Amino acid sequence: MRLDGRTALVTGAATGIGRATALQFAQAGAAVVLNHLGRAALAHELVDQITQAGGRAWALEADVTNASAVAALVAQIAALDVSIDILVNNAGIIQEKPFLDTTEDDWDRMLGADLKSVFLLARAVLPQMVARGSGVVINIASDLGIVGRAGFAPYCAAKAGVIGLTKSLALEFAPHIRVNAIAPGPVATAMLSPESMSEATRALELDIPQRRFADPCEIAATALFLASDLSRFYTGQVLGPNGGSVMP
Repeated sequence: MRLDGRTALVTGAATGIGRATALQFAQAGAAVVLNHLGRAALAHELVDQITQAGGRAWALEADVTNASAVAALVAQIAALDVSIDILVNNAGIIQEKPFLDTTEDDWDRMLGADLKSVFLLARAVLPQMVARGSGVVINIASDLGIVGRAGFAPYCAAKAGVIGLTKSLALEFAPHIRVNAIAPGPVATAMLSPESMSEATRALELDIPQRRFADPCEIAATALFLASDLSRFYTGQVLGPNGGSVMP
């Protein structure tokens, strides 16, 4: 699963799944652009780790919920004299809140971070992939976008939207550009920390056949497969490294 000679843009790459994905891509030979928002120290630490190992990486800050910021990010990447061969839409947030307490601002914030950002990045990056006649887009969804969960309506709606958008883009940009999604089950990141999620919900997350949270590197391995030539016949698919939380 080598990615030599390719450049990947990974959003939300300073921590969690994004960080693990950027690192695995770099270890597979890709040059990596690490997008972050307000996590400069962590992002530059990873850049240093990659470059010291002989790889190429850059950390670029941008709010991927904002169209102008996304356009500026893509222009910054072009100024590095690289083209984006692989786009990983990973940036996102989560909120646990009863539906009747959910405000319009809550809704807009969640849909902006978890769905609008995917739209904006795809719209900004796909033209260069079309011009080149090749490319890979990987969107990070969630098992909750398939099954839903009480107390997480905006998040579930956004991740279901990511899955629908993935399928639409896969159809529209085939055969030369592959667009797939990953719908992880529970992953040991800040999103599942006691500060972000109630103990009752954390217990629900553990009530799956494998009885554990995934390590982010296990989700990154799925992204590496989808980015590589081993997945040439995959498009419009939703892969579920989920420990058995969803069995379609």
